[in-house]
Amino acid sequence: MPEEMTAEDAVALIEAGDRVFVGSACAVPRTLLAALEARRPLVPGVRLVHFLADGTGAAYPQEVFFVGSALRGKVSAGKVDYVPLSSADLPALIAGGQQRVDVALIQVAPPDENGMCSLGVSVDVTLAAALAARLVIAEVNPAMPRTGPSSTIPADRIAAFVLVDARVTEYLHEPVGEAAAGIAPYVARLVPDGATLQIGLGRVPNEMLQHLRGRRDLRVHSDVVTDGLVDLLEAGVVRDWPGSVVASMAVGTKRLFDRLSAPIVDFRPIEKICGLRALTSVERMVSVTQAFAVDLTGQVCADTDDGVLYGGVAAQPVMHYAASRSPGGRAIVCLSTEFPDGSSRIRSVLEPDEAVTIPRADVHYVTTEYGTAYLFGRSLRDRAVALIEVAHPRHRDSLLAAAVARGLVPAGQTLRSRGPYPGSEERTVVLRDGAVVLLRPARTGDALALQDLFYRMPPHDVYTRFFRHLTTLPLSTAEHLTSVSFEDEVTFLAVVGDWGSEQIVGTASYFLDRVSGTADVAYIVDPSYKGLGLGTALQERLVSYARSQGVRAFTADVLHENKAMLRLFESSGLEPQFHTTQGVTEVILTL
Repeated sequence: MPEEMTAEDAVALIEAGDRVFVGSACAVPRTLLAALEARRPLVPGVRLVHFLADGTGAAYPQEVFFVGSALRGKVSAGKVDYVPLSSADLPALIAGGQQRVDVALIQVAPPDENGMCSLGVSVDVTLAAALAARLVIAEVNPAMPRTGPSSTIPADRIAAFVLVDARVTEYLHEPVGEAAAGIAPYVARLVPDGATLQIGLGRVPNEMLQHLRGRRDLRVHSDVVTDGLVDLLEAGVVRDWPGSVVASMAVGTKRLFDRLSAPIVDFRPIEKICGLRALTSVERMVSVTQAFAVDLTGQVCADTDDGVLYGGVAAQPVMHYAASRSPGGRAIVCLSTEFPDGSSRIRSVLEPDEAVTIPRADVHYVTTEYGTAYLFGRSLRDRAVALIEVAHPRHRDSLLAAAVARGLVPAGQTLRSRGPYPGSEERTVVLRDGAVVLLRPARTGDALALQDLFYRMPPHDVYTRFFRHLTTLPLSTAEHLTSVSFEDEVTFLAVVGDWGSEQIVGTASYFLDRVSGTADVAYIVDPSYKGLGLGTALQERLVSYARSQGVRAFTADVLHENKAMLRLFESSGLEPQFHTTQGVTEVILTL
């Protein structure tokens, strides 16, 4: 068994020139760090190395793989060196000697009957460091939870035990601001039943968990878990069987730590969580990456906040990549639209000191407090339009001008939306044949899909909808129907399929006359979806929204031969008025 000694005697074993690894996050060995900081004279040539640790003081130079809030100023001042590296790659570099570790200062639970000590809340890269180090010194804390067989290290691998009797260090996220609170529901809408969640440390991903209590059969495969996991467990949202929660680190409070010894939880080394080999079998994985800036082509910066290093590469790119390739998975980037000084986080181009953490070719969903932009497989023009629509309204005009100047979008591009995407207006309907259709507000980027619907319509339907024998629908005309303010102009789409493969099968639009309070209304239904109740569903959705906006009545001019549209108004239950003149019926539908 290791020798028991005081912290002062233990750190006296550290020699000149040693690279000293410090355990991570809530398992930082603070008693040992304080003793090392107080040692006099200072040990020459000692360098501290850590993934995520605070309380490391200023006595010794440091090399870090994640810049926490306590280190931001030190990195900027040149007192701490940041290494941009995927955390899953670090154990191999430690084992191979490229990242040398001479001494490991860690915190563990007491040995069990088999002489094994659990690393508890922080297995991460700590296990690799402890196995590679010449000298391992451990704080032994009875309050440290045991987190599964993969979290253990033999007690005889440890040279010295320093007994501590204290609560495991707790961390509580600060309350989220208005922007983050607005982002979280949009992110949550992208999480399906049966998903496997990667959570991370960001405030938005953790706030998002509060909106998942109605989901079913979730699992967790995450580098980090937080207190939000407890809420999901208590709500019965996460599967209740061994291995439903696999992670490498816990950052939270005693409320979380008390749940980590349960059979449902299994902590593993970071490479067994975030390595590509470990991720290939994870299905329906949803990864949420909190970013600091995104440019109009989709390049993502996630480790530099307004020119200052913050956070790190960590597991973000690999988890994002794995989720994007996971069957049924979703890779989500989220960010607020503005920096504290009011400048836009969605930029024309990233600044020189904003490194690309996730390349644009791998970006799928970008979510802000104004909605979600889907970028994967889309052109530079479509990306720019989608991102501008989820930028803060006060920056949209300047971003559009910058996109035009860069040649990303044509000079005639218009964007009428000035508010957040009205996601609360989405509805799912089941048609008579059992088909499930989503009725949702239109976005500017839907114009191409609307053109596809137009070209599926027979000439007679085109004529009865547009009162002209059109053979083409210009993109500008399609955008007039999809780029709407949801104030005076409103369009709802009926869509089938998932993001990136959506097909529009129907539309319902109105254009409001503010003076009279009446709105001209029009519908389109895909020929293959006629007779299934889709027109009725679209009309009910449009009527409900119009009433909420104070619209007095709908009006429409319908060709007398368009019997299906006339029947739609007749069956509305709203006592429509019909006035026919020269083959055209004027319809007034009082709301």
